[in-house]
Amino acid sequence: MLVTRKFEFDSAHTLSKDLGSKENRVHGHRYVLEVTIRGSVNSGVVMNIAGIKEIVKNEILSVLDHNYLNDVIENPTMENISLWIWDKLKNKLNGLYELKLYETPNNYVTYRGEEND
Repeated sequence: MLVTRKFEFDSAHTLSKDLGSKENRVHGHRYVLEVTIRGSVNSGVVMNIAGIKEIVKNEILSVLDHNYLNDVIENPTMENISLWIWDKLKNKLNGLYELKLYETPNNYVTYRGEEND
């Protein structure tokens, strides 16, 4: 079974001119992060949602929310932000299955850890 918890945070970043992006000036986004846990139902739940919330709040939101991402993550594209988040959560959330990170309502990345784990 899959259980997902959604979070929102606001951050600014600057993208590299090498990417050919118009976003090579400081700009911000309201990011939406979906964290999905996979597991078996045990005592009625896969994982306590409050536990997911606490871990993501401490490991991710406390660092990224209202911050300049370039100070935390080198070349903070949505792909690199997702890799950074996965790395922070993979040993804290048993059954971490998938991250979805929306940079805008139309642009998002899905990551399941397959490249690095």
